Amino acid sequence: MEPPTMSGGIAPPPDTAEPTSRHGLLRQFDRFAGAATRHAGSATAFVLAVGLVLVWALTGPIFDFSETWQLVINTGTTIVTFLMVFLIQQSANKDAVAVHLKLNELLASHRGASNRLVAIEDLDEQEMKQLVVFYRHLAELAKDEGGVKRTHSLDDAESNDAAKDRALEQRDQRP
Repeated sequence: MEPPTMSGGIAPPPDTAEPTSRHGLLRQFDRFAGAATRHAGSATAFVLAVGLVLVWALTGPIFDFSETWQLVINTGTTIVTFLMVFLIQQSANKDAVAVHLKLNELLASHRGASNRLVAIEDLDEQEMKQLVVFYRHLAELAKDEGGVKRTHSLDDAESNDAAKDRALEQRDQRP
């Protein structure tokens, strides 16, 4: 059986996954984190949290607004916040990787796209800034051409721009 391929028939790198038992544990945590963040961001979770705060506030007179009464809500919210930071970060990391992979697939599958952008997230900050300047320049070229449907790839932007200018001049010179 042949290994699965990605766009262009290129095989993915060899599997470098962790041992099966650790991989299973990570998969379980991944599922738990996804479910927890989905539920925590739901309207039901918000209503429950508001209800909990209301119950806590209403019990204040019963406990004479004591330090222990205040400590209960402070400790509870601190623990929940501490744990949620890790769950939300894990889910955000997974989502970011998924988006990168989807964009990489689009770049790799499109003939006119620059494959140099596939691993752009691995560039350092200075290299990213250079690309920002480059794409701002491309945006200005497109603006000067009068249309947003004219695009450039990273690899051939300048030559495309010159060819488009020549084509426009030829078209404008026709009777």
